[in-house]
Amino acid sequence: MDTIESIINTLNSLVWSTPDVMPFMVLLLLGTGVFMTVRLKFIQIRQFKHAFGVIRGVYDNPDDAGDINHFQALTSALSATVGIGNIAGVAIAIHYGGPGALFWMWVTAVFGMALKYTECTLAVKFRDVHEDGSVSGGPMYYIEKGLGKNWKWLAIIVALMTFVCSFGTGNANQSWTVADMVSSAMSVPTWLTGVVTGFLVAAVIIGGIKRIGYVTSRLVPAMCVLYVVGALIVIAMNASQIPAAFGLIFKGAFTPMGAVGGFAGSTFLYTLLWGVKRGLFSNEAGQGSAPIAHAAAKTDEPSREGVVALVEPFIDTLVICTMTGLVIITTGCWNEKRAETRPFDTQQAITIVNDGAQVLVKGELEEGGTFTGDFAVEGGVPQGVAFFKDEAIVEGVEIFWRGETTDDDRAQPRPFDGIFSVDEAGNLTAKASDGAAVSFSKIAPDLAIAGDFLQTAAPLTAWAFERGLSPLFPGGGFIVTIAVILFGVSTAISWSYYGDRAVRYLFGPRWIMPYKIAYCAAFMFAATVPLEAVWTFGDTALGLMAIPNLIAILFLSGLAVKITNEYTSKEHKRYK
Repeated sequence: MDTIESIINTLNSLVWSTPDVMPFMVLLLLGTGVFMTVRLKFIQIRQFKHAFGVIRGVYDNPDDAGDINHFQALTSALSATVGIGNIAGVAIAIHYGGPGALFWMWVTAVFGMALKYTECTLAVKFRDVHEDGSVSGGPMYYIEKGLGKNWKWLAIIVALMTFVCSFGTGNANQSWTVADMVSSAMSVPTWLTGVVTGFLVAAVIIGGIKRIGYVTSRLVPAMCVLYVVGALIVIAMNASQIPAAFGLIFKGAFTPMGAVGGFAGSTFLYTLLWGVKRGLFSNEAGQGSAPIAHAAAKTDEPSREGVVALVEPFIDTLVICTMTGLVIITTGCWNEKRAETRPFDTQQAITIVNDGAQVLVKGELEEGGTFTGDFAVEGGVPQGVAFFKDEAIVEGVEIFWRGETTDDDRAQPRPFDGIFSVDEAGNLTAKASDGAAVSFSKIAPDLAIAGDFLQTAAPLTAWAFERGLSPLFPGGGFIVTIAVILFGVSTAISWSYYGDRAVRYLFGPRWIMPYKIAYCAAFMFAATVPLEAVWTFGDTALGLMAIPNLIAILFLSGLAVKITNEYTSKEHKRYK
């Protein structure tokens, strides 16, 4: 696992590094988005109204080639984008990049609308319709057919990256966040959540795109309504804080704040990077994933499906992510700490440092590095060390035995006394003062750690909903718990289709079923992997998939403009 994490971290630094100049991935993504917006004469504005006519079914023709209608194609793609990025992704962006990161998510979405239009138009133009009537399409097809056989190597690369990314963005990130949220809300072991949700995913994806389209066309609207209504209530109840929230967002976008309560974003590039990373993860514009779903739409007009696709970043980022961000900021949860008791297992990824010897600068511990050696815990209180979690110090740390069996067969927690040891590799062991060994297993760790934690990911959003809705009814955070489960499962369902189209392109149809089995198994496993490894893997795979796709979009931009002009010049009865 350490070797895998090292490889992933190296690749991630190449794709998303934060040098003194603009990171390559940010330049390529935003640059291509601006370029296509100008070449298509602000297609995201000109065709926005028309898009909703197409979505309503005004132009549906059941005789057209394809597997699903325009609305089902939209919901299939939205189920892969409206998900964890809207709940956990926004919270992570604000946690690491500050409120200003939300502004750069907006920028990514606005220009991403033109990217979504372009890639999905090309996907329908160059899709394959098989003998059984099913359809395959996506960046690997428009690269090979649009750019020619000499570019097949790039098509193979993007197909391989789609395959890899399906296990990252669409699988591991979803599984981990669902398991983390359920564990935080209901104390259910992460491995158990992974197993149950893995079987739910398997039950749907075995049926293929038609079942996926059927399920998502019902699931996505329901889960969006549930989440959006809850968010609107919180925002309305904190309406007086909205001007100040927007002030923080706009000010933080260009003048990032210093470290506050463990907040890591202290440079402009750091805030920009987290906004773009989470924006791309949220709406996937330019990544090359949505074209695979939109290629299955029943239509004979590539541009018509393109205008459907450009709505996605608007719904996903400009509407839902903004609501999440405002809930987090207006309730004040974004830079406050919350008292919690958590299982002390290897998944916690808690950094132990010499007390008072480290300073948090740009997300890194400086002046001495992490702790190595032994330290005592007396009456549950660690002596001479401090604990960091998610780049923020944990205040008031106490360590407890999770419980001991008594005569009435009930577990009674008690303060831990003993010695902790940390070796050079960061491995943690402990022994109680009475000589008992301590287990840090993921399934049943012996210890629990209590303290004031700065929140991030889905638990931060859940806390904001809980605080915001508490005047009306307790337990408002369960809205987020339910949404996370629905969003995570639906995203994994749609991403499995993206992966199986890549597998078909690379290896042929007989490998699709083995892929689906491996996909479901990976979903179960990812629930128990540390947060940092999961999100780093997801970001790396996302970037590696987007790079060849963005290159192809640049080379095929002229063709996209030609297709667009042909469509918009047709007579009124075909185009409104």
